[in-house]
Amino acid sequence: MKIIAMIPARYSASRFPGKLMKDLGGKPVIVRTYEAAVNANLFDEVYVVTDSEVIYCAIEKIGGKVLMSQKEHECGSDRIAEAVEDLAVDIVVNVQGDEPFIDTTSLSKLIEVFKTDTQKEIDLASLKVKMTNEEDIQNPNNVKVITDRNEFAIYFSRSVIPYHRDKEVAINYYKHKGVYAFRKEALIDFYHTPMTPIEAAEKIECIRYLEVGKKIKMIETSVESIGIDTPEDLERALKQLANEK
Repeated sequence: MKIIAMIPARYSASRFPGKLMKDLGGKPVIVRTYEAAVNANLFDEVYVVTDSEVIYCAIEKIGGKVLMSQKEHECGSDRIAEAVEDLAVDIVVNVQGDEPFIDTTSLSKLIEVFKTDTQKEIDLASLKVKMTNEEDIQNPNNVKVITDRNEFAIYFSRSVIPYHRDKEVAINYYKHKGVYAFRKEALIDFYHTPMTPIEAAEKIECIRYLEVGKKIKMIETSVESIGIDTPEDLERALKQLANEK
């Protein structure tokens, strides 16, 4: 199997414009992320795919592999699909551009899913993290996921799922982490399928996969990586970087 990493990198961001080009210890955030993905030694190739000349030039400057999006896209899956449609690959791993501290253990688990799936029953794999804080559980910014007994996703929602009507029943709540590994065929099918009404209502792209019958294997992880969505997150990332030196 040929396994590649794709890092979707939009320049604009509503909460923190230009965040991927912010300085993180002498290098832009997106460069830190790219180098961490390469150094993870999990992928045959690592690409950044972007809509920004500034980001394109930053990756090109360090000799990295970078592709320019030709279209406007609603989500990262669409941006990646456009980039890989003509590439000879089997598995595509979506690495978040704003998470420069790569969680290699969790990514290894995602890749292993496909190495052991000899019947090719799994279309994509993703991560979930247990939540215990009630504020986190109620927060609509945290996408929740419920799974069947074989850890295949049943549904994703910004609402609290499952609804805990019977308080005597013990329930765990899980947050979906937006890190994916796809079979190329599933990704291309997604790309050529219009956005579904439920996906549009919830603003959760993986719902489209479920609505068209794709099987999503969920892997539990305990690692909460630093995603840079605000200036405060950048400060936290700078402190972590200093601690790693």
